[in-house]
Amino acid sequence: MPQRTVAEPGFLEFAWVWNRRHSHDTPAVHRRIARWLEARQAAGDRRLLLMAFRGCGKSTLVGLWCAWLLARRPETRILVIAADAPLAVKMVASVRRIVERHPLCRHLLPDTAESWASDRFTVAREGALRDPSMLAQGIGGNVTGSRAEVIVCDDVEVAGNCDTPGKRAELRERLAETEFILTPGGTILFVGTPHCEDSLYRNPREEGVFLKGYRRLVVPVMNAAGASAWPERFPRDAIAALRDRVGPLQFQRQMMLQPVAASAVRLDPAALVRYVAEPDYREAQGRGVLMLLGRRLVSGSAFWDPAYGRPGAGDASVLACTYADGEGHHFLHRLAYLTHDPDAAEDPATQQCRAVAAILGELLLPAVRVETNGLGKFLPALLRQALANAGVACTVIEHASTRAKEDRILAALEPALAARRLSAHESVFRTPFASEMAEWRPGAAGARDDALDAVAGCLLAEPVRLVRGVPPRARPSWRGG
Repeated sequence: MPQRTVAEPGFLEFAWVWNRRHSHDTPAVHRRIARWLEARQAAGDRRLLLMAFRGCGKSTLVGLWCAWLLARRPETRILVIAADAPLAVKMVASVRRIVERHPLCRHLLPDTAESWASDRFTVAREGALRDPSMLAQGIGGNVTGSRAEVIVCDDVEVAGNCDTPGKRAELRERLAETEFILTPGGTILFVGTPHCEDSLYRNPREEGVFLKGYRRLVVPVMNAAGASAWPERFPRDAIAALRDRVGPLQFQRQMMLQPVAASAVRLDPAALVRYVAEPDYREAQGRGVLMLLGRRLVSGSAFWDPAYGRPGAGDASVLACTYADGEGHHFLHRLAYLTHDPDAAEDPATQQCRAVAAILGELLLPAVRVETNGLGKFLPALLRQALANAGVACTVIEHASTRAKEDRILAALEPALAARRLSAHESVFRTPFASEMAEWRPGAAGARDDALDAVAGCLLAEPVRLVRGVPPRARPSWRGG
């Protein structure tokens, strides 16, 4: 592409004009990214990688960059590839709105909008090029036959397409096709954050890096000194609260841009808050109130991950029972490793269902989820019968897990432990649960995880509640009068 003349605006100026038109400031982190994109364009770098933390606005800024490229050279053809088509369409539609409203893009508006859709549009340009000025495609779409001077790969790596070696290999194979679509001397810009250890965006000094030789700009939410990259929107207390909510693993990947291995995560039992109290049920004005440790409980549930339950053999049959208060604290109150007596007259399933019904009735739990994968298909009906015979009012919910077990465990336990919002009754520490936590590693073979899976089922079933804030105290006026 030709170098810009003195009369042409630079990208930072282009972005500043757009922000001013919408009464927005241009934060320092955006100015840094804008200068880098413009400098790389001027230097003739054609393989670029922009990694910036989630919520940084990188896709919005790259959309402005695309509009700037079209404003400088209307003959430019830009292909946007994302993990799925709707995400790519979102960027193309955003660029189309910029072209329609930016004062420096008026010359791009065509007299007749022959191709002016949300997923593709063509600006006013010379010649009769077959491809539109901008086109959106998902990573699985057919782009054979397309040509482009600029390819933007926006968030092509997401959690759903990189969680297995096969998916990662397929992703790399599809992205390799971009080299055949790009015109000679064209530019490829990758924009995203790492979602796994073997990420597309791994350190270029490592072996087998996919984007080897790419010029990189990495913008984590905090620098090595702990200063925020965008203090107006991400102050340090907000960053700390986010880390507690999402857990260390996802925070390191999505906000610090480090492709940390899941195997590095350790569920530390020392992060559990131990307590010895029992819930206290009372009735006031015709309504029931359940209190624990001075907190009013607002929900409770149980999760049963059933197994044959033969003592000392095979997988453990585990029932986890939890409560939650209105402030987002969870209480793991009971963890029962269920077994059966092989010499008893009743069958093993009936014995376990009666044991579960007794615990649910004691703890006044309103619902229990039963894992129906494998052995649990016939248990819900038996459990309902056992609850009815015991006079326990508890709803049985059939649950079929489709998510990988280690992903469920990490998603549930890691954020709760990091935020110190998971307490455990002292009876839980008399079970193998603590040792399961300490010994568990994602992907490790042979490690016990039956109780971890049951507890994760309880935590993931809890709804997300908005915590009521305390309104600030009004200060007396200092102005007098």
